[in-house]
Amino acid sequence: MRRRMFLGWFALVLSACARGQEQPAAPQPTTEPSPRPASLFLTPPPVVAPVEFPRDFGSHDVLTEWWYYTGHLTSAHDRRFGFEFVVFQVQRFGYPVVYAAHAAVTVVDRQTFHWDERVVALPQRQARWPLELVIADWRLFSDGQQDRLEAQARDFAFSLKLQSQRSPILHDGDGYFSWAPETGSYYYSRTRLTVRGTLEVEGEGHAVSGLAWNDHQWGNFILGPGGWDWFALQLDDSTDLMLWQSRDATQRILTKSGTLVRPDGSILTLKAEQIGISVTNRWRSPSSGAVYPSGWHLEIASPNLVLTVTPLVLEQELRTLRSTGVIYWEGAVDVSGTHEGYPVRGQGYVELTGYAFQAP
Repeated sequence: MRRRMFLGWFALVLSACARGQEQPAAPQPTTEPSPRPASLFLTPPPVVAPVEFPRDFGSHDVLTEWWYYTGHLTSAHDRRFGFEFVVFQVQRFGYPVVYAAHAAVTVVDRQTFHWDERVVALPQRQARWPLELVIADWRLFSDGQQDRLEAQARDFAFSLKLQSQRSPILHDGDGYFSWAPETGSYYYSRTRLTVRGTLEVEGEGHAVSGLAWNDHQWGNFILGPGGWDWFALQLDDSTDLMLWQSRDATQRILTKSGTLVRPDGSILTLKAEQIGISVTNRWRSPSSGAVYPSGWHLEIASPNLVLTVTPLVLEQELRTLRSTGVIYWEGAVDVSGTHEGYPVRGQGYVELTGYAFQAP
C-alpha cells in the first residue's frame, strides 16, 4: 500500500500538462461519472466488493489508482542495481484523466541514484484489460502474469520483462486495506516476479536479471497531510514481507499492519501488536533538507522474525515536483537477521513519504 499524493497534486499535474504538452480534448460525459469525495478521507464502504482476477489487474473507475514496481537487478559481471517504476492514474469529475509516472535506477557499487518523471492528461482512461499504459515515451504492459516496463530517461533507460512466481496476495485478508482512520483502498501485491532485460546507465549497457515486487492499489480516496513508511522485503528462505505504518502531520503513528507470505505460499495477516519497527539511523537530504529514517530494526512476533534493514545507497530521494508535487525517498535495501532462530538474508525496497514537510 502506498504512494504519496498531497492536496495540491491534481492542480500541479494539470498545470504541468498544460505547460508541457498540447491541450487534450475536452472530456466526454459518461454514464458513470467518477464519484466526488464527500470529505478528505472517505469512509470505506460497508460492504467490500470481492477482488477478482483477471478483472482487477486492470484499471478502475475510481478517484486514485497506481501500479508500482520495485526490484533488484544483477548484471552478467555481478554489478548490482535497484529499479523503481510507477504509474499513477487520477480521475476527477469534469477533468481529463491524469497519468503521472516515476522511474529510478540505483547503482549500488558507485553509490549513485538516477530518477525521472513523466505526466500526461488524456480525455479518458487508457485500456482496462490487458493493461497497457503509455505515458509519453514510457510504457507499462501487464496481463497479470507477464509484465513489460520500458523507460527512456535523462541519463538511464531500461526495458524489462517480468514473470510472476507467486499468486497475488490480498492485504488485510480480503484485499481492502484500511491504512488510516476512515481511509482505505483495494490493495494486492505480486511479491515475487523474475526479471530479465536491459539497462543503460552512466554510459554503460547491461544485460540484467533479478527479482521484483509489484503493488496495485485503487479506490475513492484523496490523501492529505501526513505520510507513511512502507517495506517490501524478499528473504532467501522464500518468505515475503510487507509492512506499513501511517503517520499524521505531527509524525504520530496512526496505524501499523502488514502481510507475511510463508515459504509454502500461505499468508499471515499481521496486526499492530505483532510488529516492531525501530529506527537505527537517519539521513538528511542535501537537496530538500528533509530528514529520513535510514536504517531499521524490525521484529515480528509469531513467527519470530528479527531483521536489520539497511539502505544500499543513502541518496535515493525523488523530488517529483513537476509530476506530483511530492518529495519522497524510495530505495533499495539489504536485509539480514533471523527467522525462527535461523540466519536469513534478503533484499527489498522501502518507501518514506511525508518527511519533506518536516524539513527546516
